[in-house]
Amino acid sequence: MKAVVLTGLNEPLGIHEVNKPSLEPGEALVQIKAAALNRRDYWISIGKYAGIKYPTILGSDGAGVVAEVADDADQSWVGKEVPINPGHEWGNNPNFQGKEFNILGLPEDGTLAEYVKVKTEYLHIKPSHLTFEQAAALPLAGLTAYRALFVKGRAKAGDKVLIVGAGAGTGTFAVQFAVAAGCQVFVTSGSGEKIERARHLGAAAGVNYKAQDWAEELQHMAVGFDVIIDSALGKDFAKLPDLCNPGARIIFFGATAGAIPELNPRTLFAKQIQLLGTMMGSPDDFKAMLQLVSNHQIIPVVDEVFSLADTQKAVDKMGISSQFGKLVISI
Repeated sequence: MKAVVLTGLNEPLGIHEVNKPSLEPGEALVQIKAAALNRRDYWISIGKYAGIKYPTILGSDGAGVVAEVADDADQSWVGKEVPINPGHEWGNNPNFQGKEFNILGLPEDGTLAEYVKVKTEYLHIKPSHLTFEQAAALPLAGLTAYRALFVKGRAKAGDKVLIVGAGAGTGTFAVQFAVAAGCQVFVTSGSGEKIERARHLGAAAGVNYKAQDWAEELQHMAVGFDVIIDSALGKDFAKLPDLCNPGARIIFFGATAGAIPELNPRTLFAKQIQLLGTMMGSPDDFKAMLQLVSNHQIIPVVDEVFSLADTQKAVDKMGISSQFGKLVISI
């Protein structure tokens, strides 16, 4: 089968002929119709990720058709259209992942291939209103955004929600999910065009974080926020507690702009603000995310679709963060 293989540090991604995976008990072989990139694929490709091995097939997100199963008891899956939950071996505690937790696409070979093998427990029926390209965009970023908003952030109808850095996959899903839940959504971005696109998704307003007074502008617009989702962190994170209503939750992940800076503890305890880290989500979170998408007929935002042969171009585009929504690979 054809697969996009990372063969070494700073080596370009190329298409290679590799053996089709052989199945073990409890596993299924999915013929991938579309895959999608995440920031982790970019970091792995440039050698800035833990546990990198060569060669490896990247790709955590994928959707396709179940081609084979190992067990007779799983025959009903054959022919089903499915997205794949990329978070494997979560563990028994819904509050955090266990020591065996891993993400499809490293260390296990991922979805940037004609076929991928996964345990049947990670298969889910594709929401019927989605194409394969749209369904492939959902898994990792959609799961992360869902858990951040609703499990950690406890967002509910009427809450004022701030999405820092709208435009990335997680930020775009966070906007769509929060709007669907009846929240009043505000965003920040370094691009006026991305702010306008977020408004088309239902955001009430947004500000450019490159402006010196961006926090003051947000304060004027919204007065205060009940939930803030931040995947960037960095020095501007210090301004977020001042934007919070009493009892607000600040949920963070990713840290693309750096570490959390020094914070004023008096603001945190006086307002009883909660700082909550999150990562991916549990199997139950994944099911709930798909149910939300189905119930509200949410369509993931796909920025651009690339061919398998142009995967390196897609990774390069992710490296400069010019996309709004997800970068998808058609296979």
